[in-house]
Amino acid sequence: MNTPITKKEESIKKSPERLEGQIGTAKLVFMVVAAAAPLTVIGGNVSIAILNGNGPGAPIGFLIAMLVMLFFSIGFATMTPYVKEPGAFYAYIRKSLGKRLGLSSAYIALVTYTSIQVGMYAFGGGSITNYFETNFGISLPWWIFSFILVAIVGFFGYRKVELSAKVLSIVLILEMSVVIILDLIIFASGGKEGITSDPISASNLFTGTISVAILFALTGFLGFESTAIYRDETRNPDRVIPRATYIAVFLIGLFYAITTWAFVVGWGPSLVVDKVAENPDGFLIATAAEYAGIIFADIVNLLLLISIFACVLSFHNIITRYQHALALEGDFPKKFSFVHERHRSPSFSSLVQTVTAVIILVPFSLTNIDPLVNIFGSMAGVATIGNMILLFLTSLSVLIFFRSNQDIISSRFKTNIAPITAMTLIFICMGLALANFQLITGLSVTISYILACIPALVFVTGFVMATYTPNRKIGE
Repeated sequence: MNTPITKKEESIKKSPERLEGQIGTAKLVFMVVAAAAPLTVIGGNVSIAILNGNGPGAPIGFLIAMLVMLFFSIGFATMTPYVKEPGAFYAYIRKSLGKRLGLSSAYIALVTYTSIQVGMYAFGGGSITNYFETNFGISLPWWIFSFILVAIVGFFGYRKVELSAKVLSIVLILEMSVVIILDLIIFASGGKEGITSDPISASNLFTGTISVAILFALTGFLGFESTAIYRDETRNPDRVIPRATYIAVFLIGLFYAITTWAFVVGWGPSLVVDKVAENPDGFLIATAAEYAGIIFADIVNLLLLISIFACVLSFHNIITRYQHALALEGDFPKKFSFVHERHRSPSFSSLVQTVTAVIILVPFSLTNIDPLVNIFGSMAGVATIGNMILLFLTSLSVLIFFRSNQDIISSRFKTNIAPITAMTLIFICMGLALANFQLITGLSVTISYILACIPALVFVTGFVMATYTPNRKIGE
């Protein structure tokens, strides 16, 4: 029988290769929500959800996405006390479905987060380039800023996780503060056509292309499961991880839905689509300037750039800890399990991830493709499919785990109904993602679907590797 880990067992498992920390619920929530990059999502995903989705009904897409993530989180949190190892999706899937599927899922996770991280580096480089050109007349190649961003993220990622937590907490508070202020100003003014509840009405389930709104809303939750990947660095993980997971889901979902509703009210349900169409990339800044003035809009613009940094730092930390967890289980070279003596961080894993990001960015920097549209779009596409596969497999793991351990007393809703519902909803969302995949990447149909196949190919590769190396550890 599997039982929750006790404090005594936790202390026994500590070793020179184990990460250490005292992250509490608040800091863990900040780190997770920072990965969701609120300003980046509002500046990008919200515009697309309104323009190409169901128009003024876009807030419903974010509420539906929150519902999907909530059903997933119920099973995920219920199984948390029985998963003693860090590694998030990988640890859950390995425990329930075995090493082969566990290793396959780990490789998908690495590709998923490396893809979105590289995409965000390109997005950040392009955004900073545009910022300097617009405000200072300085024109430099986007990749210069991307590599500077890689270096800064590498510096923080190499050090103790509490440093990242503090930085991300400050950035997130600033991000959310300016958006909340903007939302309040819009609602207080009454908007262009008055305050209306129509954008959050259930009637919008059947208007426009709701699938696109849901799809881009779901990408705003990428990385929220990282609550579990910080297990060894969390104080009382069996309590903190489930609590932080629920808070993060509600916070992300409601924040996006309310803000999207505010923006629709700001420009008016009948005019908002046309306003977004004028300049989708500048919709957030235009809204800030309209309701709070140019200076406030400049502050929002600067925080948008900082938001990108917070996002890639969060993804960097997630990737390094996935690699560290794989090394502890013998599925990655042992060097990746090295923990810095002073920083108590996966320092070698962090260095490797920094170098990996540089290697992937170099070929892109030698081309003339657009960093904001083509690079970010293609990388986000790969990450979207990979993340949905991981969500589905993790929900399946929860279901099988509790059915295989029926002596564990727990709510049937949490152990059966919730994961089955999550699997069903995630499967539907995956179908929507594939049906609209070209919209995500901004590339040709052929290239788009080649990219969509990458997570599946990685999954097969991991399964084959685990099949033919079942009894030995990598690196030994």
